[in-house]
Amino acid sequence: MTQSPIDKQIPEPLQRQIRKAANEVDLNHWYPAQRGIVPQFRLGDRWCSILWLLPAAFAGAVAVFGIALEIYDLPAIQAFVAKYPGCVVTKTSYQGFPLWLRVQHFINLFFLLFIMRSGIQILADHPRLYMDNNCTPGREWFRFQKAVPMDRLWTARDDAVTLPGWFGIPGLRHSIGLARWWHFSCNLFWLLNGVTFYALLFSTGQWERLVPTTWDVFPNALSCMIQYASLHMPPENGWLRYNSLQQLAYFTTVFIAPPLVVFSGIMQSPAVSNRASWFGKIFNRQVARTIHFGVLLWFVQFIAIHVTMVFVTGFRRNLNHIMVGTDTQAWTGTIMATVMLAALGALWLWATPFTLRHARFIQRVGTALIGPFMRGMEIWSPTTQFTEKDIAPFLWPNGKLPDSDEFNKLAEGDFADYKLVVGGLVNKPAEFSYAELKSMPKQDQITNHFCIQGWTGVAKWGGVAMMTIMEKVQPHPEAKYVLFYSFGEGHDGGFYWDAHSIENMRHKTSILAYEMNGKSLGILHGAPLRLRCENELGFKLVKWIRQIEFVSDFKNIGSGQGGYAEDNEFFAYSDPI
Repeated sequence: MTQSPIDKQIPEPLQRQIRKAANEVDLNHWYPAQRGIVPQFRLGDRWCSILWLLPAAFAGAVAVFGIALEIYDLPAIQAFVAKYPGCVVTKTSYQGFPLWLRVQHFINLFFLLFIMRSGIQILADHPRLYMDNNCTPGREWFRFQKAVPMDRLWTARDDAVTLPGWFGIPGLRHSIGLARWWHFSCNLFWLLNGVTFYALLFSTGQWERLVPTTWDVFPNALSCMIQYASLHMPPENGWLRYNSLQQLAYFTTVFIAPPLVVFSGIMQSPAVSNRASWFGKIFNRQVARTIHFGVLLWFVQFIAIHVTMVFVTGFRRNLNHIMVGTDTQAWTGTIMATVMLAALGALWLWATPFTLRHARFIQRVGTALIGPFMRGMEIWSPTTQFTEKDIAPFLWPNGKLPDSDEFNKLAEGDFADYKLVVGGLVNKPAEFSYAELKSMPKQDQITNHFCIQGWTGVAKWGGVAMMTIMEKVQPHPEAKYVLFYSFGEGHDGGFYWDAHSIENMRHKTSILAYEMNGKSLGILHGAPLRLRCENELGFKLVKWIRQIEFVSDFKNIGSGQGGYAEDNEFFAYSDPI
């Protein structure tokens, strides 16, 4: 091994070549638009458009209404409705809707709508849902992208689709970095609002409106369904209590859906899943994504039915209930609701153009709000290991393949002349040849890869531990971050790079991999070396590593965000979820 003298630092030309990125989204240099397809779901080996659900739903509704109308007058049904009129009458300690509930109702609606909107944008980056942890093309159960072409290279970024700007945030293809800031930031405030709501709900009598206290709620809910389906409205007095069907729907929406969506969101984190052992394998990321999507559908249908019933059962009175806190037929609540919904609509339309013009601001606000939680999750050392039978038959490729003369020459020689340069704030800057790296103690691990776009896949990685490299170069005490420079380029030119905390590099599973699934690492997946750091998302696991540099900070490098994707695509520097 050839080492530089201790008093001679390896030059840092790569750091000086990093240029600052724009603080806004430059549409002329972004990913070209790519439309998806009408969403499809798989039945066996057959793909069906969701458009087929429309006539099926219509036919089902007609059948239900027809049957309900025919049976409603039967003596048995009349007796059932008489016994269970649709509402469990109990003594209550509440009346009407207090100010705190009315305010939180609107706050919840605001954040929930933007959570759903940004969530759909995140889904558009990998527009496929699976039940299997290994995201093998053709094994998804839902998609709104065409089948993966097998006659050419098709990366995960190629798979991302564009959404209309009024629908997604910000709608652009592969704008997941900005969508995640919206999603996580709104989630934070939604959760804070929810915790406050729970506290006030159970410190007042309002919980009795939502929580069933007798099993009679179920036959009464069935009675409501029969009455609605036969066009006979059950007793309605929302000012005092909900009918049993409403109560079950609200209970599910308030007490089941939110914890489920939070749980399924957390289980999509590599830091959590790769620490959770068997539990993370059962509730793997793809199961979690499916559950997350299912809760999204629940919220969408709940809002649609809820709004419909507000109008069907007397919109003026209902809007006065929730807007003004009175039980009257005045127009005050309608006017207030119209103004507030108009304001919400204006914010909805404003969100995308503001995000495009002030992308760096969105990133900085998100970092201030969510960054501490993300950095805190990095302390967990990933420990979950898989077996060889868990290895994915297909691991999605990603990134722009290197195409420089230097890299092509090294590849032609099977990287025999490759040297890994390690410098910066170290006592012993060094150059390690490919052969020297392979002669160091080898570490094998079978771990799950988490891409920021949503896909996962298990692979067996072999390489040298970063701790071994650090023992050889001896970082200075002031070295807090490790920069990895790639032969590969980013989407808008310039070489790819990323920063990691030095603590993250001390985790047992942080390695420089030169093998994948028992074979030499292929160029498609990062040869000659790629980083594995199993508590972070895949964009931080730099492929085609060219140099490593230890630094005290990265604030003055590029745009100061900690990497190419962070600078140019507004990703988070610390991204363990």
